[in-house]
Amino acid sequence: MDFLQSRLLPLLTLLLSSLLFFYFNNISKPSHIGCSLVPYNHYWITSKRIVTPQGVISGAVEVKGEYITSVVNGEDWRGSVKKEQVIDHGEAVVMPGLIDVHAHLDDPGRTEWEGFPSGTKSAAAGGITTLIDMPLNSFPSTVSEETLKLKIEAAEEKIYIDVGFWGGLVPENAFNASMLEGLLSAGALGLKSFMCPSGINDFPMTNASHIKEGLSVLAKYKRPLLVHSEIQQDLESNSGLKDGIDDVRSYSTYLKSRPSSWEEAAIRELLTVTKDTRAGGPAEGAHLHIVHLSDASSSLDLIKGAKSSGDSITVETCPHYLAFSAEEIPDGDTRFKCAPPIRDAANREKLWEALLEGQIDMLSSDHSPSVPELKLFDEGDFLRAWGGISSLQFVLPVTWSYGRKYGVTLEQLVSWWSERPAKLSGQELKGAIAVGKHADIVVWEPEIEFDLDENYPVYHKHPSISAYMGTRLSGKVLATFVRGNLVFKEGHHAPAACGTPILAR
Repeated sequence: MDFLQSRLLPLLTLLLSSLLFFYFNNISKPSHIGCSLVPYNHYWITSKRIVTPQGVISGAVEVKGEYITSVVNGEDWRGSVKKEQVIDHGEAVVMPGLIDVHAHLDDPGRTEWEGFPSGTKSAAAGGITTLIDMPLNSFPSTVSEETLKLKIEAAEEKIYIDVGFWGGLVPENAFNASMLEGLLSAGALGLKSFMCPSGINDFPMTNASHIKEGLSVLAKYKRPLLVHSEIQQDLESNSGLKDGIDDVRSYSTYLKSRPSSWEEAAIRELLTVTKDTRAGGPAEGAHLHIVHLSDASSSLDLIKGAKSSGDSITVETCPHYLAFSAEEIPDGDTRFKCAPPIRDAANREKLWEALLEGQIDMLSSDHSPSVPELKLFDEGDFLRAWGGISSLQFVLPVTWSYGRKYGVTLEQLVSWWSERPAKLSGQELKGAIAVGKHADIVVWEPEIEFDLDENYPVYHKHPSISAYMGTRLSGKVLATFVRGNLVFKEGHHAPAACGTPILAR
């Protein structure tokens, strides 16, 4: 008997271990321990409002591991469910997670401004499942293969969502093809440049010659160049601004200091080189993307003309240009300072019109935080305060809240915040609720209203600097899934930061 026990017990133990291993790996074990707030990696998400490429359906989405494996319209999914978990979201909207192609997380080097942990937590709480981090405001700026590696190292095990990286196009590397190729080969999803001073010492501005060279290199990789399109001009002749006369606490003073002619001049110069991106051109395969457009008049007309001529060009604007107007900004409230500036109410209406008509391709946050001291709240000096709107957690409810009066649809939100940003950043597995895509999903209640006040949980490192604090919004995010992991649910984040650094291959 003892002999049999001594022989059988190890075999039974091995058999039981194998069964348990199979069970937990195939039914209820998450992809990474602590990465998800649900203890399984095969489940169904159900709702009466699921936004798919075919329209809004009532049905279910099946998730296995990182991927969506089926999307079922109606009740047919019920016959397929056995032991898998069902997460029923009732009437809540289920749609692709937002992709923010323009955010500054300031990591490494300036984590006191934001940083990957707080920035990606706030993104997850806002339904953003992927963001592409800008190459400046961190230190050093991401302008080489070596500095990109510093970014990647800083992100490891500190990001709650997927994060990709733009590299920087600056005079130092613009005429050095091997340096740019090294940066792109190391995984940068594309490049970003400024046509005016960036405010960051190691990220100097470029001109059309630099941009032309950058596009020729990008053509080989079929990746985009993002451009901050403002060119400084003589202020007195263009705006009437005079030193010592205008009140620096008045927003109108700041608005006069960066007139719309700056944007128009930059875009006009850009279009002398974007013709190279046309079919058969020397930079065919490259693409130019104009970031944070605020001028809805001459600048937009130039972009429309370039598109009709076959230039490979797109343009974004940001929620703060759609939510606020210059007339509403209080004296000294430097939370509203950004570049290019928020313009008047008539311009805001034209931006909405262009967005709804498809002339503006997509939206981004341009989340640009800082420490509160740099906003100079006590002085309220718009000319000296650090510029940038802190907004990452709020962009979905802001777009929805201010867009309702224009009849914005759920499908339009997906186009502006998921489908087109996925295409720009080369993320073929993201941007839609469809079979084979990453299970990047946001669940939210469009009808729920809330006040952004001191009682509302905000995950930005410095909530006080956000221009949205004190507003009332509609559209509460309930849950956010990234590659199948439930990373945020009703005020709680997953214990571990398991987002994936995205590198171009």
